[in-house]
Amino acid sequence: MPRTMSSPRILIVRLSAIGDVIQSMPIACALRRRFPDALVTWVVESRSAELLQNHPALDEVLTVPRGWLKSPKTLWRLRRQLRGRRFDIALEAQGLTKAAILARLSGAPRRLGFGPPWGRELSPWLNTESVDTPGPHIVERNLQLLRPLGIESPTVQFSVPERPEDAQTAERILDKFQVGRGFALINVGAGWPSKLWPMDRYGAVAAHLGAAGGLPTLVLWAGEGERAMAERVVAGSQGHARLAPKTTLSELAALARRARLFLGSDTGPLHLAAAVGTPCVGLYGPWPKDIHGPYGPQHIALQKAFFKGSTRGRRTASPELMAAITTADVCEACDRILTR
Repeated sequence: MPRTMSSPRILIVRLSAIGDVIQSMPIACALRRRFPDALVTWVVESRSAELLQNHPALDEVLTVPRGWLKSPKTLWRLRRQLRGRRFDIALEAQGLTKAAILARLSGAPRRLGFGPPWGRELSPWLNTESVDTPGPHIVERNLQLLRPLGIESPTVQFSVPERPEDAQTAERILDKFQVGRGFALINVGAGWPSKLWPMDRYGAVAAHLGAAGGLPTLVLWAGEGERAMAERVVAGSQGHARLAPKTTLSELAALARRARLFLGSDTGPLHLAAAVGTPCVGLYGPWPKDIHGPYGPQHIALQKAFFKGSTRGRRTASPELMAAITTADVCEACDRILTR
């Protein structure tokens, strides 16, 4: 490295999506432990930036707007902004052409990225070093990017920050619903329709948690479409669920920290809850749970079938993949977690 090994200037490129950004946080934590005097910057799309602000392992978070690659003016501005920081290393942790382009724009002489099959499109050719990352889990695969820097098998830490104002918001929500520290969270939404689990089954699980374990449920949502789904869950809960208010991602993290259980399909809020230490039951259909499930032995990921094919095919996969998971399956998994 041009500078001393103890103080390199490192850029992390992981632009989206929310769950993937969360599952990349251990990269920043491992870098900070190995290089306590390094400058560590993360460049991310604006939708996920909120989760990285004030992260203890980061010196700086740079945000880019969606569609940045189509704007020559934005590209020029990003190039000038990144090169001014004189990065030594860029970690391209997305495995896509657009992320590799951004790493190259940074001017970093070393650009580490995934080798095939996880390095897709043109990314293996745009990065200077392709790293073999056999996994098996995506969190472990992300950390294996650090091997060329002498970081082998680091402890997995997420270190999701919590702002005082988000903690206060979470406490106000709990006071409003009078649930204290004994409550579950259900997240009804997902980024793809193929990842949705039937709302009537979520309602039945909430009824079970309330009737069998005395555990009330708050139902999370984002956007009016998800709110309508969440209202169906509440209506089917036999009075044991309440509709949560609208929350930001950082407020959701604070709320999840205080829950005894989180239930949802493969989406950002599930991985956020897992990252703050909440025991989770994850529901999986299109993607294999062993690779993409909530990370850690305290969680349970349920899957009866998954789609073998392209990402585009997974987006439009049959709802039968998720419907194969029964209400009884989920109730039993929740009970296992709650009785540990």
